[in-house]
Amino acid sequence: MNVYPLLRSWLFHLDAEKAHSLTLSLARLAGRLPPVAALVRFWFRSEPRPVRVFGLEFRNPVGLAAGYDKDGAAWRGLACLGFGHIEIGTVTPLPQAGNPKPRLFRLPSDQALINRMGFPGRGAAYVAGQLQGKRPAGLVLGVNLGKNKDTPLEAAAQDYLRLLGQFAPLADYLAINVSSPNTVGLRRLQARQALQDLLSQLAAARREQTETLGGRLPLLVKLAPDLSSAELEDALDAILQTGMDGVIATNTTIERPALASNLARESGGLSGAPLRARSTQLIRQIRAWAGDRLPIVGVGGIVDAASAREKLDAGASLVQVYTGLVYRGPGLVKEIVSRL
Repeated sequence: MNVYPLLRSWLFHLDAEKAHSLTLSLARLAGRLPPVAALVRFWFRSEPRPVRVFGLEFRNPVGLAAGYDKDGAAWRGLACLGFGHIEIGTVTPLPQAGNPKPRLFRLPSDQALINRMGFPGRGAAYVAGQLQGKRPAGLVLGVNLGKNKDTPLEAAAQDYLRLLGQFAPLADYLAINVSSPNTVGLRRLQARQALQDLLSQLAAARREQTETLGGRLPLLVKLAPDLSSAELEDALDAILQTGMDGVIATNTTIERPALASNLARESGGLSGAPLRARSTQLIRQIRAWAGDRLPIVGVGGIVDAASAREKLDAGASLVQVYTGLVYRGPGLVKEIVSRL
């Protein structure tokens, strides 16, 4: 019996950010209590659907997108839901408060969220501490990296380089976030020359890490859904020329397609069902332009197995969920994996 609709009706009476904090606290607790963790794993177990991509072996193609567990507080408990991978973050070098509240809004009639969080978090040192210790068997762990709000764009590379050095020994892959709409100016780093300069420095730092790590650390770039075709091709060219391992498509959108909710005018990034078509379109464009040279993680509007399959058919190797988890509950992962 699916009890999540009852739980959701209660959670939706709470402020969206408070409800999210509560669910993270429960997941964190579950991950710290072995009997509870074992029971949750049993409830949400599914048959393996292995995928090999970026040189990594994933037990299934369904992951948790960055933004859900920003500080790495609950990832061990969340892993019990059956994810093939979990992406922590976005992490910034220094702690920061993020944007003023309220900054997270539910749009139930649209199965969507709008957020203008602004990378709130406890900073890299805290997150690194959360990632120490034993890891759940078979889980691939990624960390999503971003610059601090107060770091000028011309100095942004130093933030990303610092984070790469800190998390390279702790993560299976790193994601370079240059596409959040909620840090002023950040998306300008997707422009061809700016992106090429940034990624060239990260590629050089990665080469220095390879011998220490005993292997090549995959670096992915997370792109916005709002790029024009020309901007997308410029970004992809920079990504390929600098030897990055893949792209995450996509982040949230600043566009507002036809929405039923009266919160549609709130500023910030829109995620959920209204983003589905645009993110899938971008995946098709990337696949058509780059072919097999650039593996894709598909994100945006995945609320069931059909929308996950759509991303995979468009050219993605993996998918990630976030907003769908809010509306459909923890059983979403098992549902998708079992129906692929």
